[in-house]
Amino acid sequence: MRDLSNETQVVRNPLLQETAERVEKILGSQIDALQVERAVLGLFFSGVKLSDGSGGVCFTPIKEIPQAVCCPSSAKVMPSSGRLSEISIRKYLDDLSSPNMLKRNLAIAVLNALSSICWKQNTPEEYVLEVGTDAFDAIHIPAKGKSVVVGALIPVLRRLIKEGADFTVLEQDPATLKPAEMPFYAPPEKASECIPEADLIVVTGVTILNDTLLGLLDLAKPGAEIVVTGPTASMLPEAFFKRGVTMLGGVLVTQADALLDILSEGGSGYHFFGKYAERLLIRQKTEGLSV
Repeated sequence: MRDLSNETQVVRNPLLQETAERVEKILGSQIDALQVERAVLGLFFSGVKLSDGSGGVCFTPIKEIPQAVCCPSSAKVMPSSGRLSEISIRKYLDDLSSPNMLKRNLAIAVLNALSSICWKQNTPEEYVLEVGTDAFDAIHIPAKGKSVVVGALIPVLRRLIKEGADFTVLEQDPATLKPAEMPFYAPPEKASECIPEADLIVVTGVTILNDTLLGLLDLAKPGAEIVVTGPTASMLPEAFFKRGVTMLGGVLVTQADALLDILSEGGSGYHFFGKYAERLLIRQKTEGLSV
């Protein structure tokens, strides 16, 4: 089992590192004036509120916590519990390279909150932000091509089945799939066979957290539409776009305290979308597309 308390191994994720560097370049010394005011590790999602009121969320890797069986082992996973607001923003960003999945989880939430500050201060010129747009609705399903879904992304699976699409769903835990979805199931080990043939690839944002996204992107053929979606993928998109991703589907927090209250009570997107956060679609600009 993975030892989440091991701090000796550094996990270098270029997507996260490049995004953090871009955030630091945009915000500069402003980062040092910010702090994490609240942090919540929820059952489904974790989130933070920064001192300027900005919020960010990330998927909680609950299945990656084998130590959560007794107090002594659990304490090693989050030794800073009760003192999370005392950690500097730059230390949180350092934890983007931590082998401790829960620390990296909160670090991504902070990175997402900082990304929202960047958007408030500077309207992006290279890409479009569509607040209130669901990435699943923006996906173009190829009529004759192949599609691959990485993760049990129920809304897109429902669309693919309804439209009679030729698709495969790669999922670690087949128990998360419904009987009607099982005929399309393949284990993750089949990625190297399925993804290179796909014209549409829809990937759960959890792959950002567990460091599997880069490997999947390397398998994609040129010209494939690649959509990475989920609260974890709510960050500046440049590092993703330059590696072939065409759209990110994330979350824009509008009322951080209320959202964190929901997360602390085991809430999910069904409880906060349209109230305390909005769906966010980030896409590259194309000719003729207005902002």
